[in-house]
Amino acid sequence: MRTKNNDALARRRHMPELTLSTDVQFLPGVGPDVAPLLSKLKIETLEDLLWHLPRDVLDFTHVARPEDLKQETEQSVQGIVVDVDVKTLRNGRTLTACLLDCGSGYVRGVWFNQPWMRKKLQDQQRVLFSGKPKVNQGRWEFTHPEVQWLDVDDEGTGGLILTRYRLTEGLKLPHLKRLIATALTECDDQVCDRLPESFLELHQLPSLRSALRNVHQPESMEEYTQARKRIVFEDLLEFQLGVALRRRQWDEQRDAPVFQTSAKIDSRIRRLFPFEFTDGQKAAIQDVVSDVQSGNAMHRLLQADVGAGKTAVAAYAMLLALANGSQSVLMAPTELLANQHAHTLRDLLSGSDVDVEILTGSLRPAARRETLDRISSGDVKVIVGTQAVIQEGVAFANLGLVVIDEQHKFGVAQRAKFSRPEGQLSPHVLVMTATPIPRSLCLTQFGDLDLTVVKDQPQGRQPVVTTRIQSAEQKKKAWDFLKEKLGTGRQMYVVCPLVEENSNSEQASAEQIYKRMQQSLPDFRLGLVHGRMDRDLREETMLQFRDHEVDVLVSTTVIEVGVDVSNATLMVILDAERFGLSQLHQLRGRVARGKFRGFCFLVSEATSPEAVARLSVLEETSDGFVVAEKDFELRGPGDILGTRQHGSVPLRFGDFLRDSRLLTEARDEAGRLVESGEFDTAEYSALKHSVLDRFSQLFDLPQSG
Repeated sequence: MRTKNNDALARRRHMPELTLSTDVQFLPGVGPDVAPLLSKLKIETLEDLLWHLPRDVLDFTHVARPEDLKQETEQSVQGIVVDVDVKTLRNGRTLTACLLDCGSGYVRGVWFNQPWMRKKLQDQQRVLFSGKPKVNQGRWEFTHPEVQWLDVDDEGTGGLILTRYRLTEGLKLPHLKRLIATALTECDDQVCDRLPESFLELHQLPSLRSALRNVHQPESMEEYTQARKRIVFEDLLEFQLGVALRRRQWDEQRDAPVFQTSAKIDSRIRRLFPFEFTDGQKAAIQDVVSDVQSGNAMHRLLQADVGAGKTAVAAYAMLLALANGSQSVLMAPTELLANQHAHTLRDLLSGSDVDVEILTGSLRPAARRETLDRISSGDVKVIVGTQAVIQEGVAFANLGLVVIDEQHKFGVAQRAKFSRPEGQLSPHVLVMTATPIPRSLCLTQFGDLDLTVVKDQPQGRQPVVTTRIQSAEQKKKAWDFLKEKLGTGRQMYVVCPLVEENSNSEQASAEQIYKRMQQSLPDFRLGLVHGRMDRDLREETMLQFRDHEVDVLVSTTVIEVGVDVSNATLMVILDAERFGLSQLHQLRGRVARGKFRGFCFLVSEATSPEAVARLSVLEETSDGFVVAEKDFELRGPGDILGTRQHGSVPLRFGDFLRDSRLLTEARDEAGRLVESGEFDTAEYSALKHSVLDRFSQLFDLPQSG
């Protein structure tokens, strides 16, 4: 025994002093065998271990035995699932019932119209029911209880708060908890607060050291909630401070061109449009006009639902710049969309001698050189292009307005490249998106922009009838209907998620579907477009569809943003469950472009509760803002904004949906600190250093405070 103790002391004597930066393998209980497992969780140092926060907690403080339950009082029970049954009631509603063996008795959980709960509640699973029970036919019953599924390690008794963590194969929860407890004992006194003590007192927040200990080892739910709030608030605050610094940087660029306007100029511009603006468009134009007259650079986000006419607002702004002798540029994510915008602007200016120049990556060298010369000399005032407009070698003579379309396709860095051409005034910037963005994401991703929302639709625009198609009988009826409509002269999109054959996938490829459609629709002209086609051929096919030389266009999502074809009123989306809600809404917007009613069929054989719930949203609403909020709930921010590629929502611990109220508080506080100048004082130097370290590149900020 003495030898073992001596060996342990000897090892301890040769170990380095434990600090936050110490390699985790030197923590007692880790060693060379466990360290690789922790590395899979991105835990390399003791600091990483301390910041491996619980993914959730189980609250056993109100767990009761069946015999101790009280009527209509918030309580929980834990037990094992012994029976699950689904019945259809006389009124057509379904009733799912689950019997739980709680050891000393049984309780029942019931759900109406949620048949998918049958699959989620497996026999012999240990679960926790929470809610307000009542006695029904002599047995305690929870109606629509909150359910938490318990793991083997989640055994607990009353009065316990159990933390749960992300794990990896070979690493058990009790072992990880012991390691975290050891790291807290050894190193939590080395944790430094970046938030000043006066700030913590003002907002009644615990110290970071206390919060870390309590989030890992809470003695009550209140203690855990306060600890998590402290940690998440700092995370959100740092992000919002980055946004606020970005906003201040924009505001300091006060020397923007002033666009003069008058009733005569306004009237001349409006006469160019072949339609009356909606109330929403009028309000948006007024916002833009106020901005460009202020002398400060405009930085505005224009959100509009599919078909609400955001392009017309942008065109008005570009024509106002033209009336003031300034150049304007519109940047779009694809050549197809850039060409469409150029076509629209040329139509508006067809009675004038104003040229609209297009600049894309496909221009031949000679044409590109000529275009760049005309832009740099100021001979051309209206420019439309892709990211080619911000590439090296592009110089503007007097750029006054930048319009960025489909902002979610670009990162913040692309927007920053237009901030101030060397030696010139700062151009006004209008960014647009037809993918409505949930409010909480606007506070983060676009927090440095003023916001304008256009919700109303142009007069005469017909809604899209959306129907989910699942059974063979439904498919036959749908195709009969579609053939009938095609016979009256309408046009149709068929959207497929894959391009080429993949024997390991059940998804049909566009090329397969195209061949199949040729056989099933022999009386109609078909076209095919996808991202891997030759660009010229793809655009030629799209133009043939626009000119009604093609009746049915089989495509991938390249038509998500494409030419407007008012006669295309029919859409079939195959394997619809593979798409995000916002993308489906964007796609169906292709068939809401004219005076005829649109029809969109979502073909999906998926029966999972999640897929059914998602597709049902599109059947129930045509409001893109409602769709976006639901999409956000179901998928999170990354997919909605394309930020998995751009890495532009780099929160460490916060959750946009769960922490939306805290997000608003952090934004208000960040704005106050930056606007008052308090953030620039020595008291906040540590926090400012952290903010710039995290976000200087993302927000184009100076890298030192």
